[in-house]
Amino acid sequence: MTRPQAPLAGVRIADFTIHAAGPFCTHLLSQLGAECIKIESRTRPDAFRKPHAVYGRMQAATFDQVSANKLSVRLNLKHPEAVAIAKRIVALSDIAAESFRPGVMKRLGLDFEALREARPDIVLLSLSSCGQSGPDSHFAGYAPLFGAWGGLGWMSGYSDGPPVEMRHVMDHSAGVHAAAATLAALHQRRRTGRAQHVDLAAREVASAMIGDALVLASRGSTPLRPGNGDAAMAPHGVYATGQPDRWLTLAVRSDPEWVALLEVLAPEMPQDPRFATAPARRSRHAEIDALLTRWLAGRDADRTAAQLQQAGVCAHVSWTMQDVADDPHLRERGALVEVSAPGIEPRLAVGAPGRFSASDGVGIRRLTPTLGQDEDYVFGELLGIDAARRADLVEREVIL
Repeated sequence: MTRPQAPLAGVRIADFTIHAAGPFCTHLLSQLGAECIKIESRTRPDAFRKPHAVYGRMQAATFDQVSANKLSVRLNLKHPEAVAIAKRIVALSDIAAESFRPGVMKRLGLDFEALREARPDIVLLSLSSCGQSGPDSHFAGYAPLFGAWGGLGWMSGYSDGPPVEMRHVMDHSAGVHAAAATLAALHQRRRTGRAQHVDLAAREVASAMIGDALVLASRGSTPLRPGNGDAAMAPHGVYATGQPDRWLTLAVRSDPEWVALLEVLAPEMPQDPRFATAPARRSRHAEIDALLTRWLAGRDADRTAAQLQQAGVCAHVSWTMQDVADDPHLRERGALVEVSAPGIEPRLAVGAPGRFSASDGVGIRRLTPTLGQDEDYVFGELLGIDAARRADLVEREVIL
C-alpha cells in the first residue's frame, strides 16, 4: 500500500526570507511537506547564521528552529546573472516568500511583476514591519517593535508596571499568520489560475490580538494591562508554591470550581459568602490572591496541580524548558522528535503541531542545511546547470 504524502507534498517555495518571522512561515510550510529552497550568499547570509556552540554544532539555535527541512543555495543577488537564476528557481516554484523592507525586491529586480514574468501564477508573500504601502511602510523593525506598534506590548504586563514587549512570540505569530495567508492565496490560485501578492504587516498581526482593547479605546475608555488577571474570573493567575521557582498556574471558572478548590487547599475554611459568586470573587480578587499565596506557600507544586486537576479545577505547574523536553506525552504525540545528522549528536526538535489522519511525512525530516548544501540538486538537477558552468559562476562570484 502506498504511504500517503504530506499535505503540501509537491509544493515548492523560493525562500528569500531572513531573520525569524518570514523564515518561521516557510518553516511551517516545509513541515507540512513543501520543498523550500532558501536563497542566501556567503557575503549576505541570513543574519541568524551566527557561530555559537549549541546542540553540538557551531550554529545559532534561533536559525535551527526556523530552517530545518530547508534546502540551501548561494546566489549573489547583486549580480544580474544570479537574479536570472533566482527567477529560474521561481519559475519552478509555486510560492516565493520574502521579508525585506518594501522596495528591496524591486531594486533587486525580483518584485511581484518581475516574478510574474517568470511564473505567471506565482504566489508572492511579502512580510514586513508595516506593510508594502502606507506612510510607515519604510520603517524597519524587529519583534519587540511589532508588538509596540501594534499595541500588544501596551496590553502585556501588570497594571502598575511598564508595557512588556514581545520577542520571538511576535515573530512566530507573524509567521503563523503569513503561512495561513499564503495557503489561502495558493488555494485561490488553484481555483482561478491567478497570481497573487500577499502583503502582511507584522504590526497589524499584533493589533489583531487586542480587538477587545481596541473596542474599549474606540469608545473613549482606557484599557488596563491585566497582568495575569482576568476580567471575569478570580482566582486567575500564577502563584508561588513551597518550591523555589516552581509556580502554579490556575483559573477558577465557576462557583462549583471555587468550592472544589477550597476542598483541596483549605478544607477547614467555612464557606464565605463574600466569595460565593464569580462577580463577588472578581471584585475581591486582591483578597483572593492573598489567600492563594498563603495556602500555596508550603505546598508541592506538582502534587497540588494533580489534586486540583482531579477535583476539576484548571491548574498546572508553569513548566520549565526541561519539563517540556522530558514530557512523555509530547514525545508520544510526536510534538518532540529526535533528529540527527552525520557528525552531530542526536537532539530534540519541535515537531509539527498538526496531526493528519490521511497524510504522512509531516514534521522535521532533516536538520538545518549548511550554506549552499543543496546546490547539486537545485542547480544541477532542477535547473540543469552543468559542472563547468557552475564552476564559472562560482569563479565570477555569481554563486557566492
